[in-house]
Amino acid sequence: MTGLPLILVFIVAVAVMIVMISRFRIHPFISIMCISLVLGIIAGIPIVDRPGPDGTTVSGLANVIGQGFSSTFSSIGIVIILGALIGSILEQTGAALKLADMVIHLVGKNNPVLAVELMGWVVSIPVFCDSGFVILNPIRKALVRRTGASSVAMSVAMGAGLYIAHVFIPPTPGPIAAASTLGIGNNLLLVMGLGALCSVFPLIAGFFYASYIGKRVKADDEADMGEVTKTYEELVAEYGKLPGGFSSVAPIVVPIILMAVSSAAAMAGATGLLADLIAFLGTPIIALAVGTVFAAVQLQGAGKMSEFYKICDDTLKTVGPILFVTAAGGVLGRVISSSDMVNYIKLHADVLSTMGIFFPFLLSAILKSAQGSSTVALTTTAGIVAPLLPVLGFETPVRAALVCMAIGAGAMTVSHANDSFYWVVTNFGAMSPERGYKTHTVNTLVMGVAAVLEIAILSLFLR
Repeated sequence: MTGLPLILVFIVAVAVMIVMISRFRIHPFISIMCISLVLGIIAGIPIVDRPGPDGTTVSGLANVIGQGFSSTFSSIGIVIILGALIGSILEQTGAALKLADMVIHLVGKNNPVLAVELMGWVVSIPVFCDSGFVILNPIRKALVRRTGASSVAMSVAMGAGLYIAHVFIPPTPGPIAAASTLGIGNNLLLVMGLGALCSVFPLIAGFFYASYIGKRVKADDEADMGEVTKTYEELVAEYGKLPGGFSSVAPIVVPIILMAVSSAAAMAGATGLLADLIAFLGTPIIALAVGTVFAAVQLQGAGKMSEFYKICDDTLKTVGPILFVTAAGGVLGRVISSSDMVNYIKLHADVLSTMGIFFPFLLSAILKSAQGSSTVALTTTAGIVAPLLPVLGFETPVRAALVCMAIGAGAMTVSHANDSFYWVVTNFGAMSPERGYKTHTVNTLVMGVAAVLEIAILSLFLR
C-alpha cells in the first residue's frame, strides 16, 4: 500500500494505539509493538528479506522490527540508566534537598512562588518530576507557613518547574530518548542548552498563572499548617547531614562541563592524544559515567554505600519500562521509514512544511493528553517524526533539537487524570480533582502553548 490510503491507515493506527493505551489499559510497549507489526504488514513491507531492484537486500518485517529495537537500545540504553541512577542517588543522599535550599537562598524567601518554581526546575533535571514533588513538598509547606503564601500557588508553581525540566532537559530519560531517536544523541549538551533556553517562556507563564490562580482557589491544608516546620525538620533529620553544595551539584555539572569542553575542542579542530581523551570523556555515556562516580562518592560520604546495590536495583526496575517503551517507539519509527509513506510525504511536503514546528508539538500533545505519560509521548512522537525531519526542514542538529523541544512542549500539554503527576500534585497539594483541573491542568496548557510559541520564534533564527 502507498499514497494517501497509507497515510489514512497510519492515522487510524495511531488512533487505535491511543485507544489501546488509554481506554483498554494495554501497556504502551505491547500497544506500540502490535501497531508497528500490523502497520508494517499493511504498508507492504515484505515478511522476509528479498533482493531489491538495485541489487541490495530489502529487509523483511522481522528484521526491520529487530533493527529498530536494537538500534534504540544501543544508542540510549546506558545513558538513560546512568541519568536515572544519578537522580536516585541525589534523592537518597539528600542532595536534592540541598539543591532546593540553594535555589531558595539564591532567589530569597520574599519570592516564595518563584523560589519553589525554580527549585522544582533545578531538582527535576536529574530527578523524576513525581519523585521531585514528593521530595520537595515539605519545603513547599514550610515556606507556606513561614511566608503566608498561597498553598495552591506554591503547589502549581513547583509542579510547573518540575514538569518543564522533566520534558526539556536531560538527563531526564524522556528528552534523552527523544534526542537519540532524532539523531542528536551525541549532542546532549546542545539539547540541554536549548532545553534551558526553551524553559524561559513556560517558566514565566507558569509563575504568573500560579500567582493568579492561587488568589482564587484554596487548598484543604491552608487552614492548618501547624505541623509543617516539624515535618520539614524530620525529613532533613532522616538524612543526618545534608551534602555540601559542590558535592550536590557535581554529579550534574561535571558531565555538562565535560560535554561542553569536548564540543569546544571539536569546534576548534583540536587533534592529538589530549583531544582524543577530551572527546572520549565528553561523549554522553562516559560523561554521565563520570557523574555517576561523583554521585557514588557523595553516597560514600553520606555513609550509605551499603545501599548502592539496592539503589541500582531499584533504578533498573524504574527505567526498565521506559527503555522498552522507547525501543518500541524506535520500532514504529523504523517501520514508518521502511514503508513508502516517507517518499509519498516528501512528494507532498508542502502541507507539512507549512505546519513546521507545530506538527511535532500537536502530535505529541495528542498522545500526551490521550494516554497520560509524557515519556511515552516524547518517545513515540520522536519515533514517528524522525523519518520526516528532512520533510519538515529540520535536518541540522540545532533544528533537530528544536523539534525535540517542540515534542517536549507537547508532552506536557496537558496533564490530567490519566497522568500520575496530576494526582501527585493534587494529593500532596491538598486539592480536589476539580480544583486540580482548574489549577495544575490549565497551567500545563498555558505552559505548553507558551513553550511552543517560544520554540516557534527560535526556529525563525536558529539554523
